[in-house]
Amino acid sequence: MLCVSNHKVSYGQSEVIHGLNFDVKPNEIVAIMGRNGMGKTTLMKSLIGVLPSEGSITLDNVEMAKMKSHQRVAGGMSFVPQGRMIFSTMTVKENIETGLTTTREKQVPQDLYDLFPVLLEMKSRRGGNLSGGQQQQLAIARALASKPKMLLLDEPTEGIQPSIIKDMARTLRRIRDEKGLSIVVSEQVLSFALDIADRILVLEKGEIVAEETRANVNEEKIAAYLSV
Repeated sequence: MLCVSNHKVSYGQSEVIHGLNFDVKPNEIVAIMGRNGMGKTTLMKSLIGVLPSEGSITLDNVEMAKMKSHQRVAGGMSFVPQGRMIFSTMTVKENIETGLTTTREKQVPQDLYDLFPVLLEMKSRRGGNLSGGQQQQLAIARALASKPKMLLLDEPTEGIQPSIIKDMARTLRRIRDEKGLSIVVSEQVLSFALDIADRILVLEKGEIVAEETRANVNEEKIAAYLSV
């Protein structure tokens, strides 16, 4: 599905992601964990092409490393950035429609409203008037509108209350099961990662320092990497 090899990202002369190698299988959810400043957001932005990188990124054996972001979206990747980045002055419906550009569909697919019923209720409301949890649902719906094979989410639980985080975990598992896509999520909240992930990778100073399957995860080991 997704294969990342010798992946490097630099800011000027300073290399911050150091030759990462990992893959994501079809229908797999992988959580990339680490403390602040360890390179999670840089990695996610470089996978979708917002930041330049070296190395190889293939999705279904198609090389994407030299593609621009919109080409990667057309090729089956989609990205929910940290902070959600919805269009606050546009309506919920208009926000989702911005994700339809690669599919040539004119209407928001009903299955997105089935996943997120609150968005149907609020489809005429401005995005900026939604709560943090509702904005996160909107950002995910917009990303799914492009019918991706691979969904990337950067710290989706940031600023979200605990009860909503549980709902989000259920929804992401449902998305994986119903739509048959793979998900990569960067995260600091271990309980959320354990709720959704089939596999956990730990990123420390731009390198993968631990890898655990959900079935055999050593929670204390992962938690130690996340503690300041």
